[in-house]
Amino acid sequence: MQCQICTKNDATIHLTEINDGVRTEMHICEHCAAEQDIAVKSHIPINELLSNLLAVQPTDDELSAPAEQELVCPNCGFTVAQFQKEGALGCPGDYEIFEKLLHPLIEKAHDGRTTHCGKVPSKMPLDTKRQMELLNLRQRLEAAVRNEDYELAAKLRDEIEQSEN
Repeated sequence: MQCQICTKNDATIHLTEINDGVRTEMHICEHCAAEQDIAVKSHIPINELLSNLLAVQPTDDELSAPAEQELVCPNCGFTVAQFQKEGALGCPGDYEIFEKLLHPLIEKAHDGRTTHCGKVPSKMPLDTKRQMELLNLRQRLEAAVRNEDYELAAKLRDEIEQSEN
């Protein structure tokens, strides 16, 4: 696929934006992305990748509840023991079956976040940036309430109300 800007190089960066339910895609090369000030980290050193993956492996304490140790996926037969050994799941249904086990691991791996926010280009419409900030504030508010940090929750609630007006 050719770059949609220069039409000379192969497109290696694929951006998707959804505004008011309308999806637009842009396919560009690294050179044009740099010219458009779109930050891209194209290569992660293998040692950094491996250390990040190993850092989020579940500990025995995180997977030690007796009732949860006996869970088995009805679709693929995958067990908690297999997950501990392999560090991967057997099928998409495992995410629902092992949800209570995976939730803290996903939070740990993604700095407390459990929803995918995607990447945001550095040059984006102001309205989109504002929506992303509001979404971030709402997620932080949910986490504060979950952690019973009501002082922070009140502060975030006020910030949300101020941003929405």
